[in-house]
Amino acid sequence: MDIKEIQSLIKFVAKSGASEVKLEMEDVKITIKTGSDRTETTILQAAAPATQMPQQAIPAVAPVQAEASAAPVAPKTEDSDDSKYVTIKSPIIGTMYRKPSPDKPTFVEVGSKINKGDTVCIIEAMKLFNEIESEVSGTIVKVLVDDSSPVEFDQPLFLVDPS
Repeated sequence: MDIKEIQSLIKFVAKSGASEVKLEMEDVKITIKTGSDRTETTILQAAAPATQMPQQAIPAVAPVQAEASAAPVAPKTEDSDDSKYVTIKSPIIGTMYRKPSPDKPTFVEVGSKINKGDTVCIIEAMKLFNEIESEVSGTIVKVLVDDSSPVEFDQPLFLVDPS
């Protein structure tokens, strides 16, 4: 595992809102702990230089974590204004994709009619792509998350008008 992969893992964990992540491979053990004030990374590996490199990346992660903790506040405010709509929420932590692949059209847009069981997006978690299906029929009123954005458990993704 090289330094770029470790840095991207630290950024992903900070954005996801997870409090602790442990990763063990053949010769590397990584533990990333996030708190309200800081992100702490511990790496155990046979080579000593790789242990010092991630410590330099930690200060760069702190501003990203502050942005991630502020982001979930906005959808809750919108949700209270749009109380007549049904909210489709994320069942898992991961990265949301609105398209099945980069060259394909999006699953749903604002104004799209959906039925119960229709796929509205895909959430990637640990290299597994999970199709998120609608639990209600209606019309998409608002898309609350951008394509390729990290999402948290129970984060609102779409607003649906069930009428």
